[in-house]
Amino acid sequence: MTSTSRELRTIGVVGLGTMGAGIAEVFARNGYAVIGVEQSDDSLDRGRQHIEHSTGRAVKRGKLSEGEQKELVDRIELTTDLEAVKACDFVIEAIIEQLPLKQDLFRRLDAIVGPDAILATNTSSLSVTEIGTATSRPGRVVGVHFFNPAPVQNLVEVIRTVVTEPDVLEDVAGLARSLGKTPVICGDKAGFIANALLFGYLNHAVSMYEGRYATREDIDAAMRFGCGYPMGPLALLDLIGLDTAYEILDTMYKQGRDRLHAPAPILKQMVTAGLLGRKAGRGFYTYEDADSPVVVADALTPSPDDEPQLVRPVRTVGVVGTGTMATGIVEVFAKAGFPVTYVGRTPEKVDGVRASIERSLDKAIQRGKLEESAKADVLDKLTGTTSLDDLASADIVVEAIAEDLHVKTVLFENLDEICKPGAILATTTSSLPVISLAKATSRPQDVVGMHFFNPAPIMKLVEVVSTVSTADDVAETTRALCAAVGKVAVSCGDRAGFVVNALLFPYLNDAVKMLQAHYATADDIDTAMKYGCALPMGPFELLDVVGNDVSLAIQRELYLEFREPGFAPAPLLEHLVTAGYLGRKTGRGFRDYSHR
Repeated sequence: MTSTSRELRTIGVVGLGTMGAGIAEVFARNGYAVIGVEQSDDSLDRGRQHIEHSTGRAVKRGKLSEGEQKELVDRIELTTDLEAVKACDFVIEAIIEQLPLKQDLFRRLDAIVGPDAILATNTSSLSVTEIGTATSRPGRVVGVHFFNPAPVQNLVEVIRTVVTEPDVLEDVAGLARSLGKTPVICGDKAGFIANALLFGYLNHAVSMYEGRYATREDIDAAMRFGCGYPMGPLALLDLIGLDTAYEILDTMYKQGRDRLHAPAPILKQMVTAGLLGRKAGRGFYTYEDADSPVVVADALTPSPDDEPQLVRPVRTVGVVGTGTMATGIVEVFAKAGFPVTYVGRTPEKVDGVRASIERSLDKAIQRGKLEESAKADVLDKLTGTTSLDDLASADIVVEAIAEDLHVKTVLFENLDEICKPGAILATTTSSLPVISLAKATSRPQDVVGMHFFNPAPIMKLVEVVSTVSTADDVAETTRALCAAVGKVAVSCGDRAGFVVNALLFPYLNDAVKMLQAHYATADDIDTAMKYGCALPMGPFELLDVVGNDVSLAIQRELYLEFREPGFAPAPLLEHLVTAGYLGRKTGRGFRDYSHR
């Protein structure tokens, strides 16, 4: 155990549901004596079972020996007598999320524990300040928000109120570190760091589903394969519980009046209907049984018979552009066996594409991802040219040139004249309206968005974007082509951000607003999202990689399209871009990379 300035040896845990039992286990596992309190013998038995089952699973997985399990369980004294926490140095409650009940408990604890004892609440959405007012010494009251399951999740949010004593904060952060946890300190605001950023994103995904912009499967696949998230937002809501999500969003909205936190209407309907997610066996998805993680088919599940087909034949592919994205797309098609004709402005740029693909193939061979013999096959599929006229016989042409509407429009006018009837014209734009490009042609029904993610050979996702004019067989053929080159296609309509950027960038913008308000540091916000939500990167790491100028441009597009006040770019983001602090590419963004 790490020593802290105040000796915290005996820990009280009040409330032994899944969360409280997990917290008791974490303390006992790290050598602390724990007193666990419940209201009744029945609930005490359930708490005991939670601890026994959880530690039993750890024994099965070889994380604990049977002897260690017995020692751990023996460190936890279980009782229905609240007075038993009298000698505790630190007491944390994990009871039901209702303010009057928590205040009543703190009033009682205040009369029981010693003057130096710290009282903590594990609330995820209620005001720690209001809970603390029920005591005679609110300076020693603090929020200590563990994440579920507590034995596994590393993050602990330590919430200070305006009256929390500094030494209490230090002692609690030290206590969290002694448990092998990563503490982040933040102010007393609904949702704290992780939930405040997470639930705005989840709510937005629900609105997207409710508006039938994309299917539940496509929304979830987009965020898993486009952002590397461990779960899609709708599957995550089913895991959290739709009733819990509704309560957290409702509390956040009432405190901040941010419309983006106003729970999507369908959430309330589903909660009222008892569709609470995994725990009820039905939520956005249907599960094998209550509390089962196994998804089963229901009326909304796509049938295998609905697998997209190449309704229009695609034997040859054209690509316009020689940048990173274009080069990656050429490689993807050639590796999948399609002959590719790619067009660049100069012979040097055309040669550069081939050289880049050779390097990429050599790396893959070195890492054992590709057979040496396959390299020649892939290179044989490549034909480079500086003439657009060489695309006359292509079945599909994918443009990946500069994100400039005028330049792209001129290209589509040319492709319309050059390409054969029935050829599909696809754009990889991530932010421009696809319909504007379709309108530049005499065949808007043949134009579709095909938004690859960077780097194209590695990233699995492609957003297939249909305009109001796109023919059904064009969209289906494009989805089937994605499957043929080993990509996951999701279907969506032609509006700013499509699925991924429309969900990702408002969340990043919210993180900038949180930093701008001095609510928490960039490091703490990044840590909270990585450890609390298992995201591959924190928001500021990601912004510095993407480029603050790119992020600002996308955020402006979203704001102009939806006119949603919450989508207005954070002033801090605009100031950084004005100062030239664009992220890693300029050596400075939210962090300074010049000395690294």
